Amino acid sequence: MDQSKNQQFINSFWDEQVMPSLTEYVSIPNKSPMFDPDWEKNGYMTDAVNHMVDWVKAQGIEALTIEVHTLPGRTPTIVLTLEGDTDENILIYGHLDKQPEFDGWEDGLGPWKPVIKDEKLYGRGGADDGYAIYSAIAAIRSLMEQQMPRPRIVILIEASEESGSPDLPHYMEALEETIGTPSLVIALDSTCGNYDQLWLTTSLRGMLIADLSVRILLEGVHSGAAGGIVPSSFRILRSLVSRLEDENTGNIHPSFLNEQIPDHRRQEAIDAGKILSETFEDMYPFAGKAGPVSDDPTELVLNNTWLPSLAVTGIGGAPDPEAAGNVLRPETSARLALRLPPTTDALKAADELTKLLTSDAPYGAEVGLDMHTPNAGWHATETSVALQTSLDQASNAYFGAPSVAMGCGGSIPFMEFLAARTPSAQFVVTGVLGPRSNAHGPNEFLHLPTARKLTACVAELIRDAA
Repeated sequence: MDQSKNQQFINSFWDEQVMPSLTEYVSIPNKSPMFDPDWEKNGYMTDAVNHMVDWVKAQGIEALTIEVHTLPGRTPTIVLTLEGDTDENILIYGHLDKQPEFDGWEDGLGPWKPVIKDEKLYGRGGADDGYAIYSAIAAIRSLMEQQMPRPRIVILIEASEESGSPDLPHYMEALEETIGTPSLVIALDSTCGNYDQLWLTTSLRGMLIADLSVRILLEGVHSGAAGGIVPSSFRILRSLVSRLEDENTGNIHPSFLNEQIPDHRRQEAIDAGKILSETFEDMYPFAGKAGPVSDDPTELVLNNTWLPSLAVTGIGGAPDPEAAGNVLRPETSARLALRLPPTTDALKAADELTKLLTSDAPYGAEVGLDMHTPNAGWHATETSVALQTSLDQASNAYFGAPSVAMGCGGSIPFMEFLAARTPSAQFVVTGVLGPRSNAHGPNEFLHLPTARKLTACVAELIRDAA
């Protein structure tokens, strides 16, 4: 492959073909089913699917099979199939559903308002993960432009990932013959530690989402009349959460939520920490003089990739401060988002967590825990020498620096499902979600130079696999 021609073609293709369509996709509010229960009636998911499929058809790739599969009551799945010149079989994965709006967008920006500024495409879903299908098609077109041999390629774009991929296993079973047995899986839905090199994700944390509720009264009562007699529902909830998390350090207490970190993954964390040591304070939009929980870069990488962590992402039962009266509220609830080590059994952890938080309720309060479907983590098989060589060559060619391997603190439910199904496959899990890209939050953006370089790397990896 002529690497210069590869990058030149992909740059032009992104500017002329991808960007007009990708910006339109950003404007479609196709929120994942968890956030839009009426998604089917509202029709935005169908709009997004049709928009992408129409664009792929317009590229005129000869012999590319384009299908939209729809199972009753489930979000649609796009499957593109291109037969190859060799026996190798590659599966490329992405998703098109989106997180909800979130508050806090800067002036002039918004979740459904695509804005290009400073080589960034702002708006919900461009980086997570709308770009994936465009990147995959661009890589294929570049290979065809140079008449490079290619393996068989299947591109699968699902529409329920942001809800934990509840629909994906059903499609994987229905499409088993089409997907076949991949020897290489390229997933374009992960993070990058910086925008200076190709990042390979070698593990993903699992996740438990649960709604914890504490009810102490049938109705609110005067805080002066009842204070000191009736315990605060918030205090009870806080004490229950303290069974799980040390509020001073953020450490997670229970042994069933902590796993031994493999030595080679610890070494990856050390190496990645050296690269990222000067960037952690600028990686996220800290307020005032706030900063990370530690000044040890290895500790920060391991905290984020191999240790459990808790976030309280929602509070119920409390009015806004300006509307609050002097009342002891009857109930407080919180949504807990607990990240699990990659190798933790999510189902067992869910059972143990339920026992931990609901047994021996203080003051006999009514405690409930509504556990959402547990998501397992994922731990990659060791990268082969041949694939590692290919990754480094591609990263050096298009980024000017070698590739870096590191775990990711997030979850991609698809990965554990596929790994169990194809244990011998090699995995390239990568993405464009780097510093400040802020997936799921306000001001989400796609870093366009990284997207173009990553696409060139994907083309190179596909060529090497052939």
